[in-house]
Amino acid sequence: MFCYQCQETALGKGCTVKGVCGKTADVAGLQDLLIYLLKGISKLTVALRAEGKELPEANKFIIDGLFMTITNANFDKERFVTKIREAYTIRERVRQSLGKEYTCSCDCLSFAGQTLEEMEAKAATVGILNTQNEDIRSLRELLIYGVKGIAAYAEHAYNLGFEDPSISAFIQEALVATTNDALTADELTGLVLTCGENGVKVMALLDTANTSTYGHPEITKVNLGVRNRPAILISGHDLRDMQDLLEQTEGTGVDVYTHSEMLPAHYYPAFKKYSHFVGNYGSSWWKQTSDFESFNGVILFTTNCIVPPRPNATYADRVYTTGSSGFGAFKHIADRPAGGSKDFSALIEHAKRCAPPTEIETGEIVGGFAHNQVFALADKVVDAVKSGAIRKFFVMAGCDGRMKDRNYYTEFAEQLPKDTVILTAGCAKYRYNKLPLGDIGGIPRVLDAGQCNDSYSLVVIALKLKEIFELNDVNELPIAYNIAWYEQKAVIVLLALLSLGVKNIHLGPTLPGFLSPNVAKVLVDNFGIAGIGTVDEDMKLFLS
Repeated sequence: MFCYQCQETALGKGCTVKGVCGKTADVAGLQDLLIYLLKGISKLTVALRAEGKELPEANKFIIDGLFMTITNANFDKERFVTKIREAYTIRERVRQSLGKEYTCSCDCLSFAGQTLEEMEAKAATVGILNTQNEDIRSLRELLIYGVKGIAAYAEHAYNLGFEDPSISAFIQEALVATTNDALTADELTGLVLTCGENGVKVMALLDTANTSTYGHPEITKVNLGVRNRPAILISGHDLRDMQDLLEQTEGTGVDVYTHSEMLPAHYYPAFKKYSHFVGNYGSSWWKQTSDFESFNGVILFTTNCIVPPRPNATYADRVYTTGSSGFGAFKHIADRPAGGSKDFSALIEHAKRCAPPTEIETGEIVGGFAHNQVFALADKVVDAVKSGAIRKFFVMAGCDGRMKDRNYYTEFAEQLPKDTVILTAGCAKYRYNKLPLGDIGGIPRVLDAGQCNDSYSLVVIALKLKEIFELNDVNELPIAYNIAWYEQKAVIVLLALLSLGVKNIHLGPTLPGFLSPNVAKVLVDNFGIAGIGTVDEDMKLFLS
């Protein structure tokens, strides 16, 4: 195997025996093969679209397939074998929809091995290192990781009935481009920036889907304690799954708590009517091996952020997955039927047999500062900036992770002067959202917009401030970007910021292993991308 798509990749270069995430070599190979087949299907869908025809079934299949390969989403070998066989069927349906025969020398349009042995043999020939030129490989993978992030957000929007065919069109054109040996590095760089533009588009689509369905996030105090009732802990990002679960647990005597990236569900007005929606339990995704043990109840993964349980874990038989997530030892909940809801009855009955959660902390944390809520506070914020009460904003959005050097972000937040405000989204917030950082004239010094996709809110806020202060360039604002990354959704957030002209972003705790020296230089020279140093060094740099 060879995989370097996440921040924790071995030695910052690539996992070659087993993924640091826990992904085994056989699963990594099947993921490579699935991506290869998605490129083939995309060749056909691009040709089909040129004939003025669209096959929604193929668009959805490609989005789902990409999402399954995101870091920590799916470790279930059998699910990938099934998905690969489904790819053969989808490929033929698209081919039959074409008005004329499509010819291509690439066997991504002809390979149809049915046995695991055949699949694994083929997978060994179509991996990342199959592209020999390091810079072309780097740009191709950057593009693929960007569309994986787009696919994740597009799936969440789709689950709420919102879709944009132009986003699928770009995803497919990008996948095809990664097979085109005639494209130069400059042409691929242009596509990477276009990928960022589509990142903005898909995050705007998901924002519309979430807010029109559940209302605009509002300032909310989220309980960190527990009640003495059996419960279900929901993790991941999919709000439609949250809706189904809350509806089906109402009146059952089973409480619902959020974990990690599902925390922002508490900010949406539509979910506040459920009295059994109790609070947030635990911390970031990588703490789940301890959080799940003490929770005692049932756990539901709606998307990525799975950590394989330790051999002695007592909670493995209490974990369920759904959607694009999966792990061989966990039970899986099937997709919802058209026009219906997922069936969570098995989880609910299981939860009733479990002990209540063990309390691990008490108190509250405050969030809900998405763009609509911040606009409501705009006069107060602007006055604080003009008076000097707020000297600078620090965008510290992104991902959390296990590496010890991520303590940097906690220390950085602790050492920020008291006249600065942190704008955050994503699970990176868990490095500082429970610190007693106080407020500035009633404005909390940590403004949490929500999930990683709600980084879009931070962009909207920045653009609104640019307008209010009548500036020509968003980079003239008193905003610094010190972003943590882990996986592919963070990649598309970064590309989205670059497409909007944001410069001088600091990215850590390490720069991506998939950036070749030359590609990294392009990002540094053109956008001012930089890594992180020590807290003291960076504090002086940002505040100078």
